[in-house]
Amino acid sequence: MMPCECVVVREMEAGEEGDSKGKAARVLASVSSSSSSSSSNGVGSDSSTGSRRCKSEVMFPIYVRGSSRRNLISRTILDFAGDPIWEAVKSEAKSEAEKEPILSSFLYASVLCHDCFERALSFVLANRLQNPTLLATQLMDIFDNVMMNDKEIQRSIRLDAQAFKDRDPACAQYSWALLYLKGYHSVQSYRIAHALWKQGRKVLALALQSRISEVFAVDIHPAARIGEGILLDHGTGLVIGETAVVGNWVSLMQGVTLGGTGKEHGDRHPKIGQGALIGAGATVLGNISVGDGAMVAAGSLVLKDLPPHSMAVGNPAKVVGYIEDEDPSLTMKHDVGMDYFEHVAVSFADRDNGDIKAER
Repeated sequence: MMPCECVVVREMEAGEEGDSKGKAARVLASVSSSSSSSSSNGVGSDSSTGSRRCKSEVMFPIYVRGSSRRNLISRTILDFAGDPIWEAVKSEAKSEAEKEPILSSFLYASVLCHDCFERALSFVLANRLQNPTLLATQLMDIFDNVMMNDKEIQRSIRLDAQAFKDRDPACAQYSWALLYLKGYHSVQSYRIAHALWKQGRKVLALALQSRISEVFAVDIHPAARIGEGILLDHGTGLVIGETAVVGNWVSLMQGVTLGGTGKEHGDRHPKIGQGALIGAGATVLGNISVGDGAMVAAGSLVLKDLPPHSMAVGNPAKVVGYIEDEDPSLTMKHDVGMDYFEHVAVSFADRDNGDIKAER
């Protein structure tokens, strides 16, 4: 059996490059062995640059990459021992087995008998997606082979688990994302289908997409490109088209559509920037851009580009304000703020003419 490798990442300043080996050891030593409980609810900041840091960076700095801060080099460090999220999952599964003995066999088969997070996830997904012609044992072999040989997926499945734990109040434990949340299951199944698509195994990728849609009610084309630290909250009814691109740390609610414009070929789907929040039932159509840190309110229809850190509301969606603080995908605040509503008033100045005007 192939040994399990865990990919961990930290940000290193450019001047640290020459002393990377010693510093890597010190970083690994700094990771907490117990990670089942959350740290502070606030967001850290880098005093030297003034840049914001997401909550995940405060909790597990070794897992985080993709910072917008300059003069930093992303370094990948292989660690065969320290995997705080996997340790948390095992600890939680043991505790739950003691509380609910009827689930002990399920928790042992799903978590405790496996030697790493990848193999536990392979087992869970294979048993969710199996059918009479796609056997669980066959799917496990496929999933295991993909995840154990793809370091990007190894990192992403952990960052996604962190995203669920941080941003979804209903996800009290890391093990809940792994075992019970179909939003997490669907995005990880997509990651495997995407890897197969890139390998040229397109028929298998499409067959897997079909099963994901049937089982989870989430339809993501395997050619779509999705970043890491993704939250699919609930997930039901979510559709992401073939040429769509979703950046890191994005949160997507149920019923979101990232759709095309009906063109037969070509780049026809939206590009969602890092840290964006797309509300429930929102529809974004065409080869347009939703800027970094933008927020699309629930039920909105977006047909034009949205600037970074803007708030868009309505059908068709219009920009009603801007977000000055941290990314909405991290705060999960779906309202556009009372300032907007305070500036919307109905004027009856032209009542004699039968006109009702909305002043903004």
